Amino acid sequence: MPNVANPIVVQGDRTILLEVDHPLYAEARDALAQFAELEKSPEHIHTYRLTPLSLWNAAAAGLAAASVIASLNDLSRYDLPPNVVADVRDYIGRYGRLKLLREGGDLVLRSDDIALIAEVARHKRTREYVLDQRDANTLTLDAARRGHVKQALVAIGYPAEDLAGYTDGEAMPLDVREQTAQGEAFALRQYQRDAVHAFYANGSTSGGSGVVVLPCGAGKTVVGIGAMAAIGRATLILSPNTIAVRQWISEILDKTSLTADQIGEYTGERKDIRPVTVTTYQMLTYRASEDGDFPHFGLMTGHDWGLIIYDEVHLLPAPIFRITAEIQARRRLGLTATLVREDGREADVFGLIGPKRFDVPWRELERQGWIATAECHEIRVALPDEDRLTYAVSEEREKYRMAAENQTKIAVTRELLNRHADDQILIIGQYLDQLKELAKLLDAPLLTGRTNNSQREKLYDQFRQGKIKRLVVSKVANFAIDLPDANVAIQVSGTFGSRQEEAQRLGRLLRPKSDGRPAHFYTIVTRDTRDQEFSSNRQLFLTEQGYRYTIDDAESLGLLRAANEPVRLRERESRSTRRAAGQA
Repeated sequence: MPNVANPIVVQGDRTILLEVDHPLYAEARDALAQFAELEKSPEHIHTYRLTPLSLWNAAAAGLAAASVIASLNDLSRYDLPPNVVADVRDYIGRYGRLKLLREGGDLVLRSDDIALIAEVARHKRTREYVLDQRDANTLTLDAARRGHVKQALVAIGYPAEDLAGYTDGEAMPLDVREQTAQGEAFALRQYQRDAVHAFYANGSTSGGSGVVVLPCGAGKTVVGIGAMAAIGRATLILSPNTIAVRQWISEILDKTSLTADQIGEYTGERKDIRPVTVTTYQMLTYRASEDGDFPHFGLMTGHDWGLIIYDEVHLLPAPIFRITAEIQARRRLGLTATLVREDGREADVFGLIGPKRFDVPWRELERQGWIATAECHEIRVALPDEDRLTYAVSEEREKYRMAAENQTKIAVTRELLNRHADDQILIIGQYLDQLKELAKLLDAPLLTGRTNNSQREKLYDQFRQGKIKRLVVSKVANFAIDLPDANVAIQVSGTFGSRQEEAQRLGRLLRPKSDGRPAHFYTIVTRDTRDQEFSSNRQLFLTEQGYRYTIDDAESLGLLRAANEPVRLRERESRSTRRAAGQA
């Protein structure tokens, strides 16, 4: 029942305010994460919103409207607005009111709601896919446009439950090893088994498509392997880059009965197609010209796959959505640490890959010891006086770059390195000039998009072995890098407040440490600038996952002592002159 001592306030515009310092904060946060989206997370009050997509994902995961309303009632300080109660019932009730089925070789759409069927038959977004109306409750659809139908139904607010089934695909039985190829005992963890079960649903038509959300370091690759074993069919795996391709292949060889001749690498360097084939999004979306064809799309459509795995599904490029709309008869598993997409196409992930099938709060896995404990810190620094006027009159994009490349950040980075002298440290940033400067000053290797794959692998291997303890990396290190011993990350600049980037960068630290050490994630931010504004957006991700972060001033922490040392970092010519010369 509502109680003035409770932690949340539910408002008529479907926003929910959560008091951070309340004793029930953690309980409320975990409850809201199941059915609401986090919008803002400043120090004292966090703002969530109930959206159609958040409620449809909840419904797809088996959460009933009554359960959502009961949670809100139990945590709310005041009576729930009647319209919010009605909206929760309405939106959750919409999921599955329409069902896609296969009957006698035809794709049909069925509902007990006669008026809804009539609306779909005539709606401008859906009528082009309707072949005929069988009866008052059933439409026959163009089977080749199954994905397009699902996108259109999401757009008009009535997402269908897809029960039309899947083609089997070429048989490819495999066993998960009880002992890895390295001789270590191995079994799926309980939450990994639960994720596989939620996705596969014992082979029924209610499973077979959807997204599993797990933190970096929690074994999303193992969940993919578990799904492959459950289905036992030829599998295509799409991943972000060539390093990730090879990590997938290594993990499959290490943990399953498959042999090297059964696994193919399809990249710019090799073009092997095997019962399990691993490729990159970049490879599939390559074309010689902007209006040319995609010559490698045939890899998705021209082979008898029984399962397609989309690694880091939040990065899915737009052309892959297009081809995915046309292969809805294949089982599809999306793996990600966050459903947030910077392009706002979460609804397309829902419609074409499938709804969220399983997730676990990051902090819950931390409590169980499966991922490392992480301490998150934002350290604010001032913009130097000599740059303030230039900043004030610059364009918005240039303002962010000036703030992100603030020279004071280098002094703070040096002091943090002194305080973590015995740790394995990643220094992560966006801008190459800044990273080159840091690498030179710290006498540390620099890894960017221009670093070839063999050199990348060599540097990663040296870091894992402890031969190098500091590595300066650009955004190429955001994805699919297994650096289990990294326990400190210092983020000096990021991609315009990207929440998905924050997920990946924090994820670099979350592999459990052999000695139980906590991980430290530092973000250095220029105070009262666009840098700070974008940082506030990135903090949303940390809050979503249950992390509390400290916000401190560099001066108060004594982190600017290095700023007065006579180190000439680079020539102090004007930034505008350098950039005009094309050197930025």
